[in-house]
Amino acid sequence: MALSMTSLVAVAIVALVVYKGVIYPAFISPLAKIPNAHWSVPVSPVWMLWRRFRMQNNRTIQAAHERLGPIVRLGPSEISVNCVDGGIKSVYTGGFEKHEWYPRVFGSLGTVSMFTMVGSKTHSIRKRMLSNIYSKSTLQTSPNLRLVSKAVILDRLLPILQEAADSQKPLDVHDLNQGLTMDFVSCYLFGLQNGTNHLQDHSFRKHWLHMYLCRKPFEFYHQEMPYLNGWMKCLGLRVIPKYCDVANDMLDAWALDLCGKAEQSVNSTDPSVEPIVYKQLKQSLDKQAAKEGVKPDRAEQLNDIACEMYDQLTAGFETSAVGLTYLLWQLSRHPDIQEQLREELSTLDPPIAFPRSSELPSAKSIDNLPLLEAIVTETLRLHAPIPGIQPRVTPEPSCSLVGYDNIPAGIRVNAQAYSLHRNPQVFPDPESWQPKRWLKEENDLEELEERRRWFWAFGSGGRMCVGSNLALQETKLVAAAIYSNFRTTIVNDDDIDAIDAYTVHPRGEKLILKFEKV
Repeated sequence: MALSMTSLVAVAIVALVVYKGVIYPAFISPLAKIPNAHWSVPVSPVWMLWRRFRMQNNRTIQAAHERLGPIVRLGPSEISVNCVDGGIKSVYTGGFEKHEWYPRVFGSLGTVSMFTMVGSKTHSIRKRMLSNIYSKSTLQTSPNLRLVSKAVILDRLLPILQEAADSQKPLDVHDLNQGLTMDFVSCYLFGLQNGTNHLQDHSFRKHWLHMYLCRKPFEFYHQEMPYLNGWMKCLGLRVIPKYCDVANDMLDAWALDLCGKAEQSVNSTDPSVEPIVYKQLKQSLDKQAAKEGVKPDRAEQLNDIACEMYDQLTAGFETSAVGLTYLLWQLSRHPDIQEQLREELSTLDPPIAFPRSSELPSAKSIDNLPLLEAIVTETLRLHAPIPGIQPRVTPEPSCSLVGYDNIPAGIRVNAQAYSLHRNPQVFPDPESWQPKRWLKEENDLEELEERRRWFWAFGSGGRMCVGSNLALQETKLVAAAIYSNFRTTIVNDDDIDAIDAYTVHPRGEKLILKFEKV
C-alpha cells in the first residue's frame, strides 16, 4: 500500500510537471495561439538564448516575422511584435513597464538612471527634471550649445579634416566620430570648460574606447543569464573576465571626475563654463528633496547624478557616432546625392566656409533643410544605432496584442527597430538607402505619414529617447559642416556591415575615407 501511494505521488508529480511545463504552455496558454519562431519555444527559452549568445538576435527575430507575421513567440514567456496598431502603439504608448533586463545591463555606480528605471512613476519624476533641457526649442536657442558647437566644429573637427585634405591622408572617420560625439555631448552636459577633448587627444580617446568597448561581448550574460556569473564565482570560475570589472571601475571614476569638475562650476552662468545639464538635474533633485521635506545626502546625490550623466553621455556618444559613420558611408557611396546636399547647404546664411567662418548658421535653419532631413532619417532607418529589442512586461490582469486576447501579465514583449524599419509594405525595397522616400515632393502624403509612424530609431511613447533632439541637431550640424567644405570618397569600407546587437557598430570598427576640399 505504501509503495502504491509513493508511486501515485510520483506519477502525480510527473503529470503536474508535464502539464505545467509542456501541455499548458504548448497547447492551452493564450500564448499557444501565437506563431512559434521555433517548435521548442513554448517549452524552452534555449533556442532563442543560443541565438542571442551567438549575436544573432535581430536577424533571427526579423526572419521569424518575415515567415510568421507581426507577432511571434520567442520563448515560454516572451513574444515579439512588429507592427504599429496593436503592437508598438499598445505596448510603448500604452505604458507597459520596462523589463528588469534594463538595469541588469545599463546600471552603473550601484544605482540606476532614468533610462534603466523599471517603474514608470520614478521615471516620470526624473524625466520632468530633464525634458526641458533636451527640448528642441531649448537646444536650438541655447547659448551654451551654440558655444559647444562652434568649439567642436570650427576649432576641432574642421581643422582635422582640412589637414587630411591637404596631406591627402585618409581618415578613419568611425574612430573620429566617436571622439567628436563624446566631445559634443560631454560639453553640453558638463560645460565646455569641463567636457572632454577626445577629438584632439587621440591617445586618451583610444584608451578610453578600449576600456568602454572591451565589456561589450559579455553583455549577453547580464541581459539574459544574470545569475550565471554569480553562481560561477561561487565555484571559483568566471564567465565575465576580471578586466571588465577593472574597466567598469575606471569608467565609474571617470564619470565621477567629470561630475566633480561640473560641481565646482555649478554656480556659473557663463555659457562657456556653466554645466547646463548637470546643473539642471542637481537643482531639480534639491527641489524634490525640499518638497519631500528631507535633507539630501550629498554623497548619494552625487552618485545618482553621476549615474545619470554617465548613461546619457555614453548612450549619446555611442549612438550618434554610429549614425554619423553610416551617414558618411552612404553619402560617399552616392556622390550624386552628396552633390545635391552640397547645393542645398549653399543656401545657409552664414555659410559654413572653413577657415573663413567665425559663426555657424542657426540650428533652426539647418533643421529646415529638407534633403538633409531626409538623408539623416533614411540613414537612421536603415542603420539604426540601436536596432535591438526594447523589452517591456505585459500588465495585470491581461492584455490584447496584434489581435490576440488574454495575454497574461508578466510576459516579456519586445519590438525592435531593425524589423519595424524593414517592412516592405511601408518601406519598399527596405534594404536600399533611399533618402527620397522621406521627401514631400516625391511621395504621397498618406504614405509618408505612415512611414513616420513606423520610424522607430528613438523609440516611442513616454519612454522614448530623451536625447533625440540633441542627437538630430548634432548629426545635422556635423553633416552640414563636412559637406559644405569637403567631398568624401571611400578608401576602405571592409566589414562595414553592422554587428547584430542591441547597440551596433561596423563589424570592422572602421571606415576609411578620403577628404577633398571643395
